[in-house]
Amino acid sequence: MKPEICIAGLMPEELSDVLVHEGREAYRARQVLEWVFRKGVIDFNSMTDLSRSARQEYAARLRVVCLEIVTRAISPVDTTEKFLLRTDSGESVEAVYIPSGARRTVCISTQMGCPVGCAFCASGARGCQGNLSAGEIVSQVLLVMAGRPNPKPTNIVFMGMGEPFLNYAATVKAVRILNHAQCLGVAARKITISTCGLPDEIRRFSAEGLQAELSISLHAADDQLRSRLVPINKQYPLSGLMSAAREYVQRTHRIITFEYVMLKGVNDSAAHAQKLARVLRGLACKVNLIPFNAVANSQFQPSTSAGVRVFQQTLERLKMTVTLRRSRGEDINGACGQLRRTQAEAV
Repeated sequence: MKPEICIAGLMPEELSDVLVHEGREAYRARQVLEWVFRKGVIDFNSMTDLSRSARQEYAARLRVVCLEIVTRAISPVDTTEKFLLRTDSGESVEAVYIPSGARRTVCISTQMGCPVGCAFCASGARGCQGNLSAGEIVSQVLLVMAGRPNPKPTNIVFMGMGEPFLNYAATVKAVRILNHAQCLGVAARKITISTCGLPDEIRRFSAEGLQAELSISLHAADDQLRSRLVPINKQYPLSGLMSAAREYVQRTHRIITFEYVMLKGVNDSAAHAQKLARVLRGLACKVNLIPFNAVANSQFQPSTSAGVRVFQQTLERLKMTVTLRRSRGEDINGACGQLRRTQAEAV
């Protein structure tokens, strides 16, 4: 039987309390955290400055991570790595490692699937089987980075499977662990939370005192089209979402990134760009255009390069800040949910 207590889900003071309760000195927590978060070691037997008896005790009562790797695919094209990970309940989630020069980005999931059901996304194809704990969220980062020369990522993005704000408490705790100086120590501004747009949770997040980046998956600038692409818009229409976004900027003095997946003939015309600029006018933000990573049997197709260029130029003429995300991992089912769905279909 696996130990219930997972180090990945504990703040440093919580780990100290656990060790003291087990009869160990509180300072031992710093030793363990150094091995786990700074050296990328997830096996107690490799923590050589701990006594053999301590290592055996810890291994019997604690575990470092609470997920296990099922499969790992590495793209020969761009060296992106896709991980399929299994929870104790037997469900699977995905994480992605994206190297780019000096940047080492890890994309992680917050739920087992996704309940939002965006029309173009594979994450929700099988629905949602539940939330991940903070330990399961942080475990993804530790497993992805374990064994690398530098096990500390430069960037962490909560853009994998699930809606982070529908698993609010675990998501925020995971951010605090990843940001903590005694844990990974990743700067808050290098951590991005991506949400489909839940107004109340956006307001709540603005009061957390975290400097993490906020990204909102928009994909359309009118309620009719957005409700088709992002069904939760029927419950939280654009007027309420934009109001919350403006309050967030006013309160945190941070800009918001609006993600916009480019779908051929659906949301990628110059007229769509003009409408988007009107909706975002006066808001401190940038627009990140995302090439659609085609999903098997999808009703959607990626916008053409020419179409994306016209859309981007239209926004720029209207004084919008625009970036174009480079598509990564297409050859290894890089889009969220693809690897998980492929495994499920093979069973």
